[in-house]
Amino acid sequence: MSDVADATARIQFRRGLTLTLMTLVMPGSAQLVTGNKKVGRIAVRIWLGVLALGAVLLLVSMVSRRGLFVLATNSTLLHLGTWLLIAGAIAWVVLMLDAWRLAQPLRMERSHRLWMTGLNSVLCFVTAGTMLFAAHLVSTGNSMIGTVFASESSEGPADGRYNVLLLGGDSGPDRNGARPDSLTVASVDADTGRTVLVGLPRNLQDIPFPKGTVMHEQFPDGFDSCEGDCYLNSVNTWANDHADLFPASYGERPGLLATMDAVEAITGLDLAYYAMVDMSGFSQLVDAVGGVTVDVKERTAIDGIGRPVSGYIEAGTQKLTGDQALWYSRSRVDNDDFSRMGRQKCVMNAMLQQLNPKDVLLNIQKIADSSKSLLDTNIPGGTLGEFMDLALKAKSQKVSTVSLVPPAVYTGNPDYDKVHSMISSAVDKAEGKKAPPQAGLRAAELKVPDVGGEAKDPRKDNQSSDLSGTC
Repeated sequence: MSDVADATARIQFRRGLTLTLMTLVMPGSAQLVTGNKKVGRIAVRIWLGVLALGAVLLLVSMVSRRGLFVLATNSTLLHLGTWLLIAGAIAWVVLMLDAWRLAQPLRMERSHRLWMTGLNSVLCFVTAGTMLFAAHLVSTGNSMIGTVFASESSEGPADGRYNVLLLGGDSGPDRNGARPDSLTVASVDADTGRTVLVGLPRNLQDIPFPKGTVMHEQFPDGFDSCEGDCYLNSVNTWANDHADLFPASYGERPGLLATMDAVEAITGLDLAYYAMVDMSGFSQLVDAVGGVTVDVKERTAIDGIGRPVSGYIEAGTQKLTGDQALWYSRSRVDNDDFSRMGRQKCVMNAMLQQLNPKDVLLNIQKIADSSKSLLDTNIPGGTLGEFMDLALKAKSQKVSTVSLVPPAVYTGNPDYDKVHSMISSAVDKAEGKKAPPQAGLRAAELKVPDVGGEAKDPRKDNQSSDLSGTC
């Protein structure tokens, strides 16, 4: 009798284990076998539909990575996906508990019942927890897209390239708004992702403006008659202070859009979008992804702008925290603006090369939180899929730089025809085209001046055909 009882107990235990694992692999299958068949059929059909959807997405990713990114950044689909994941988590747990009921646990031996209770609890926690965490990630991403990339106006590439103005600045008690102290145009080939970074000194003078713009009407001979220093980074402040002069099309960003007008005239590039990066938000972003590894070329001061130096970032390859990366990018104590511009290009390149989908996924909440305070942009959410695809392409391409710095360009009295030639030549070289003779510049004009035998000089990174090689 004992042998029969033991055999019955083992059968009961295997039955319970089988029903639970069936529900884990194919929700609803346990109900089809020995429960409510109607519920089982509905659950199995939904599960097969999910598998079919996964197969379709896999096919899309193999055929068109950009298409997958477009779907993954669609706000409506993300909102729907959040609620479907929550509903799926609840339904899966209910089916798992029902499979446990169908296993008739009260008829099992005590030890078997304890094992099955533990297993079922763990599987309920893992399946529901995974799906609810996925729902959280989707919701967080959707919220970030809706908050940061809220613009609905999109622009196509100009001459096959997306030209985006990247601005870095921060507000403070001594500043009227966030004055951009770092200005770079990222010119990205719309097909290959090949990128040219054009660095513009903040103290560039005699700024021209396109005809027909408010700034050209106010300064037809260039930005040289404003109050105070008439530098490139002052255009933003002047336009914001005279916002009533600008048409409604400039919206609440007359300063940024006026700066875009100026940069278009300076570079000869048609700008599609801008992205204003707040310095404190940048520090948070670097921390969110675990830091960034940079070859620090010169001992760089921390603080020292309006207050005492509080420390130094020593030379050598090291992983920088957000605060260190921020000061390495912005410090000009013991060096100059042009050294700072070179360091900024290397930090940009390091972030591009080192940021990967795994880091983004694992730190999506931190990235989303930092991005809301980090970024002010007119890039619309509808174009994110395309830009994500371009970013991955750019990782496999060389990044070039051309900067409007001495000795090639005298910032106090720039030759803008020469500037246009420099940029045109850099873009042509990046695209594999041979630049026309008149567009070329003497090699001596692009050399960094002798700085006393320094082995490494960040200013050399202002003019580079391959930042990864020079940084």
